[in-house]
Amino acid sequence: MTINMDDSGIRDIAGITKFLKASRGIKLKAISRVEKYQWIAGILRRFAYFDLRKKDKNAVKNYMILLTGFSDAQMTRLVAAKRNYGKIGSRAGSRNCFERKYTKADIALLAETDNLHERLSGPATKELFRRGYAVYGDVRFARLKDISVAHLYNLRGSKPYQLLCLTISKTRPVKVNIGVRRKPQPRGRPGYLRVDTVHQGDRDKAKGVYHINIVDEVTQWEIIGAVEGISEQFLEPLVSALLALFPFEIFGFHSDNGSEYINDRVAGLLNKLLIEQTKSRSRRTNDNALVEGKNGSIIRKQMGYGHIPSRYAAQVNAFYQSQLNEYLNFHRPCGFATTTVDRRGKEKKIYQTWQTPYERLKSLKNWEQCLKPGVTSQSLEAVAMRRSDHEYASSMRFARNDLFATICRR
Repeated sequence: MTINMDDSGIRDIAGITKFLKASRGIKLKAISRVEKYQWIAGILRRFAYFDLRKKDKNAVKNYMILLTGFSDAQMTRLVAAKRNYGKIGSRAGSRNCFERKYTKADIALLAETDNLHERLSGPATKELFRRGYAVYGDVRFARLKDISVAHLYNLRGSKPYQLLCLTISKTRPVKVNIGVRRKPQPRGRPGYLRVDTVHQGDRDKAKGVYHINIVDEVTQWEIIGAVEGISEQFLEPLVSALLALFPFEIFGFHSDNGSEYINDRVAGLLNKLLIEQTKSRSRRTNDNALVEGKNGSIIRKQMGYGHIPSRYAAQVNAFYQSQLNEYLNFHRPCGFATTTVDRRGKEKKIYQTWQTPYERLKSLKNWEQCLKPGVTSQSLEAVAMRRSDHEYASSMRFARNDLFATICRR
């Protein structure tokens, strides 16, 4: 049964006081919240609530609490809303909130970029956004090009991103024993290379593919090859071919003390090319850290940790020469450290500059004089602008999937 109550006969505070005394223990409920809000607004107008004395205000307030069932705190908020905004409602006041700048389309584009480029670091991903907009004119990156690195990681933690991204595990650290000798001094000139070998694991006493990773210290220009063994028979022709792929003259060749590089045949090859050979020093793990970091962040990301039989070295090497090497040097941003020294003499490296190796090469003074005969700035620029970063990353992923499909099928 529904009882409708008409309280229009109560016209003054004395009537409210009498009603409160007579209705102790009684609780009344309105039909809906909207009706309650409308009734409260009417009571406040009828009794000119905001002009009353404090004692009379308490009487009117208790009267409204009794008939609506609201708590004292909630009634205080409703009365304040009427005073401040002139109305009572679920959204009577303005709500302060941050403006949403990045849309779901931006988050989807971030996930697409991470999937294509194997989820690079935040600064490198931001540089891809900048290049996509400024270099290749892709308007989809208009907002993302200005994103902060911290907020980029916030978007990576959002649910829409998690639904679109691929799960990528962090690189597992690999301990490499470093021997003796000395560290090369390039003095800002390209052509001083760091080299290391990455093994693709053994299975049933069968060796896997060996990856040969060579990185220039100044520009981070990187050339990778694959070979089925690290004996002098296999390694010498591959190293010779990889050195020929660098666009600038080579002056130094630095490695750890592994026998695959510290042997007569490799030494003879380097002497023939007038390239100085150096080795890492003991207890100086940073001597060859540049290329060892690239082993994890690039080779392991691209090829994984699973066993690849050595008989597929030719196919893996063909993938490197046709796809990966060009992507790394023209379309993948790298971090270049700025070294600062505090008053105690402690060095600190800050990564604020992110460029592709080709952009880094162009930023050097008189860089065209460092190029090999037959290599021109126009030919390198044509390679860089042939396809955008996204287009090349997509093409490379298809080629890599085809390579793995061939390996698994056989």
